[in-house]
Amino acid sequence: MSAPTADRNATGVFSPGRAQISQRTLRTDRWWQSPLVVDLGFAAFVIYATVRAFLQNNYYVAEYHYLTPFYSPCVVKWNEATQSGCIPEASHFGQFLPDVWWLPYAAVTLPFLLLFRLTCYYYRGAYYRSVWQSPTACAVAEPHAKYTGETRFPLIIQNTHRYFFYIAAIISVINTYDAIIAFQSPSGFGFGLGNIILVVNVVMLWVYTLSCHSCRHVVGGRLKHFSKHPVRYWFWTQVSALNTRHKLYAWITLGTLMLTDFYIMLVASGTISDLRFVG
Repeated sequence: MSAPTADRNATGVFSPGRAQISQRTLRTDRWWQSPLVVDLGFAAFVIYATVRAFLQNNYYVAEYHYLTPFYSPCVVKWNEATQSGCIPEASHFGQFLPDVWWLPYAAVTLPFLLLFRLTCYYYRGAYYRSVWQSPTACAVAEPHAKYTGETRFPLIIQNTHRYFFYIAAIISVINTYDAIIAFQSPSGFGFGLGNIILVVNVVMLWVYTLSCHSCRHVVGGRLKHFSKHPVRYWFWTQVSALNTRHKLYAWITLGTLMLTDFYIMLVASGTISDLRFVG
């Protein structure tokens, strides 16, 4: 039996110059398991975050000043007639967006956070393989006939990641502010389980943001002699150390964001009471 004829337009293991094998792959291990897990993880977060962003309720615990990061900053105008929009106490940075059902309360930040994650170097590699199958795994033929990389629309937008990094850093400052003012209770200073969850989430968001490849370039890029810039070199070494675990932090922060929102939702709805240590 003769070998199959090479397709000049084929890619991956079917491309010209490669051994002509009719099967998509000869791998016998569970190569599909990793992209499947990634797909399920992404789907779980996207579904949860989308539902919570548009529920527009149970996002703030007025007694302890707990504000979920999915609604921060809360900038939609309060509508007294319909009892909708951002509760005035939760609007730490004013209210200037209209109260319409299709607009999330944190509409000024959510798009930038989404774009920061979508253009993240780790997430690119993850969803390129798992969602677009480009390729799904090593030695597994991808289903695409052409690959232009990130040189054409829409993938050329990936090159804007550095700018979304700056905005993400500002949003992390806002989240930090939210976590700090949450150390209040009716009697003054307060401290509960919600504070621990908020602080852990903020710390992990900062770790994920600062471990970004763009941050590494900001602190140490465009230098010809590290010896002449000892301060920037120190920062570069610290960010580089974080950068080695950027993938881990990317997944941890998806979990801490959902956990923080879920806990505040339960407390705000009265389903559970916040475990208080002080105040």
